[in-house]
Amino acid sequence: MSELPASNGLLIVPHLRVQNANAISSPLTWGFPAISAFIGLMQAVERKFEGRFALMFDSVAVVCHNHEAQVTGGYQRAFRLTRNPVNERGETAAIVEEGRIHLDITLIFGISGYSEDGQDDPVQGDWQQRRQIASEIAELLGSMRIAGGSVFLDPQHKPVLEPLAQGEERSKQFRRLRRRWLPGFALVSRDDLLQAHLQHLRDENTNANLLDAWLDLSRLNLSAQETRPASETQPAKVEWRVQRVMPNGWLVPIPVGYGALGPLQAAGSVANARDGQTPLRFVESLYSIGQWLSPHRLRDVDDLLWYASADPEAGLYRCHNLYSQNLCTDDME
Repeated sequence: MSELPASNGLLIVPHLRVQNANAISSPLTWGFPAISAFIGLMQAVERKFEGRFALMFDSVAVVCHNHEAQVTGGYQRAFRLTRNPVNERGETAAIVEEGRIHLDITLIFGISGYSEDGQDDPVQGDWQQRRQIASEIAELLGSMRIAGGSVFLDPQHKPVLEPLAQGEERSKQFRRLRRRWLPGFALVSRDDLLQAHLQHLRDENTNANLLDAWLDLSRLNLSAQETRPASETQPAKVEWRVQRVMPNGWLVPIPVGYGALGPLQAAGSVANARDGQTPLRFVESLYSIGQWLSPHRLRDVDDLLWYASADPEAGLYRCHNLYSQNLCTDDME
C-alpha cells in the first residue's frame, strides 16, 4: 500500500438523510452501501468545485445514526420492489432487482488545503470563511446522490469545516467531535480479524482458505453443547450456543474495492464502453471484514477515515482504513 495523504482539516456534514440508497453493495453482500460509493461521492464533489476552493479531498468516513432497509419482515426477507407497467402483450415486464435503504448518516471528509499563487489555505482561514465554504459544499451535496439515493439536508445541523489540531490538542479535539456523532456507529476495517481467523481455521484444517474464513465470520455459528449427561432413564440434554471465536463486536462482510480480471485495455478499444477516452479494465469485487463501532470507542480521527488507493501493476483498486493498523500499534506500545 502506498503512503496515504495526511489531512489537515475535516469537513463534517451531519445528519444527511438519504432516501432509497442502493442497499446491494456487491454481488455477495447487502445491507449498506459499499464504502466505494462514498469514495466516489467524495471525488465527484471535488470535481464539481470547478476551482472555487483551494481544497483537496483525501478521505471519507461515514457514521450511521439510523437505517431502514426496504425489505419484508420475518425470518426470510425479500426486497420491496417497484411494480412496473405491463408490456404491450399485457404481461409483467422483466425487472432488475433493486435493494433500497433509507439512511441518516454523518459524513466526515478528510481534506487538505494548499497555497497557490499566494492564496491562503482555506482550512486555516477564519471561522466565517470556513463556515461559508462548508455551507456551499453542503448545498452541493444536497443536489447530488449518495449510492443512487436522494439527499436531504437537515437545517437543524450545520456543516463544519474544522482545522485539525496536533499533539495533545488533537486528542481533545477528537473527543469533543466524537460526542457529536452519538448515537451512531462508524464503519472500520478489520482485515486483521480475517487473517487471524484464517490462521485459526488452518490449525484445524490445513486446506482452509480466505473464503472459508470470510464466510465463517459472516454468519452466526451455533453448536450443541451438552449440559446434562445421559442416564439410564433420560437422554442427554444439550443447548445450542453461539460460537464466539472472535472478540464481541458487530462484524460484517464488506466489499473494499476491485481486483483486475485481465490487462488494461487501451482507450477506445472496447466496444460500448461508457468513456472512450479512458483506458478500461474488467474487474471483480474484493471483500474483507468490517466492524461497526460507536465513535466513543475510537481514539483518533484516522481510525474512521477511508482512503482510496490504486496499484495498476498489481491490478488492485481498493479502499483502506487504518483502524486495525493503529490498533496493532497501540497494542505494541
